[in-house]
Amino acid sequence: MLRRVLLAASASDRIRKIITTAPYTRDVVARFVAGDTTDDVLATAGRLLAEGMLATVDYLGEDTTDPEQAAAVADTYVRLLDALGEAGLAAGGLAELSVKPTAIGLGLPGHGEKTAAGHLARICAAAAAAGTTVTLDMEDHTRVEATLRILAELRPEFPRLGCVLQSYLRRTEADCAALAVPGSRVRLCKGAYQAPHDVAFGTRAEVDRSYARCLRLLMYGGGYPMVATHDPRLIAITHAQASLAGRNLASFEYQMLYGIRPAEQRRLADDGAQVRVYLPYGRDWYGYLVRRLAERPANLAFFLRSLASTR
Repeated sequence: MLRRVLLAASASDRIRKIITTAPYTRDVVARFVAGDTTDDVLATAGRLLAEGMLATVDYLGEDTTDPEQAAAVADTYVRLLDALGEAGLAAGGLAELSVKPTAIGLGLPGHGEKTAAGHLARICAAAAAAGTTVTLDMEDHTRVEATLRILAELRPEFPRLGCVLQSYLRRTEADCAALAVPGSRVRLCKGAYQAPHDVAFGTRAEVDRSYARCLRLLMYGGGYPMVATHDPRLIAITHAQASLAGRNLASFEYQMLYGIRPAEQRRLADDGAQVRVYLPYGRDWYGYLVRRLAERPANLAFFLRSLASTR
């Protein structure tokens, strides 16, 4: 019930206005979002890399309805890649990009898929020039087929293009099996969108069991798993599955959100694991933040404690 309420709130303009204008909200958001500007995110990425972690940078925004805005988002990503390269943060994939398809035009009527693919190709070319990679984010269930088509279209030219799969969807186990191939990069997360019962699992236990099944497929496959979770049980399962599959620590990575369980991020990195921190930045942070709260009650409790501590 709480998850449904929070996801509904993420789409509410009225609640968005209340939260984004609250006097203490900005201080709390700073704990989860790496600032508004490119300079802000470069500084945070540089600090994380100095601490032995990796980064994936997301310029916040989605559901673009204007072609010029989609082009502007793509331009922002290209400039970001130039800045990462100049700062020495991109080479070898130290800091990569995460790109939402709807932010670069997937939702545009009539030609959205073609527009998004064109912009993503330009971003991927800039990433290759900078020596890093791009991961194509997955959004709600209505976008899965189009997102995977864009992935299939561009991977022959950009074989390191990764994608996200979400274990809350019933189809994801089959998608993992199809993508667990040499050269493929797959970020597995639980997912934070609403979907009908015939499309998505309805309970946390079902989503977790799906995650474990999908994780096994990726670990035993020929690709590069990117394990996006903060759940201690799933982190332990990841360690066990990697050992059983004969994987070394360089053949997969953990991914965690900026501001969530930083001590665990450091622990894993200190133990020799590859840990990549999902680093969002920009002014359009509301939808991102509310979905993170919806994913786990612990995130909401952490947010409320953080809010109280600013008063």
